Amino acid sequence: MAVAEKLSAVDAYLDGLEHRRKAEIETLRRLILAAVPDLVETIKWNAPSFGPGEDDRITMRLHPGDRLQLILHRGAKAGADDFFRFEDPDRLLSWAAPDRGVVTFRDEQDLAAKSAALGEVLRRWVACTTR
Repeated sequence: MAVAEKLSAVDAYLDGLEHRRKAEIETLRRLILAAVPDLVETIKWNAPSFGPGEDDRITMRLHPGDRLQLILHRGAKAGADDFFRFEDPDRLLSWAAPDRGVVTFRDEQDLAAKSAALGEVLRRWVACTTR
């Protein structure tokens, strides 16, 4: 599927999405794409997912319908790596696994408060998880 087709698939998905936090989802999407503009956007696990080429690195978690989280991961084939480390000086991430961080947004104000630091975290995450 071409990048333009994937983008239109994501647009179509979001156009049809009924979610209590849809405005925040769209804001978060724009923030991610502005922070790391060369990412490819797809739908994975019923939510927008972003990564270099076909490798996802950032995936939104939208379910249940009141949830808005970003899952920062190393891709489906990352495997265990005792040497992986990621610095999070702003403490945005909670760690679901040693190589999978989660950013939770409680509400619109929380998203706004985290947005400045989030862009830098996303740029560094993609850089350090992309070979």
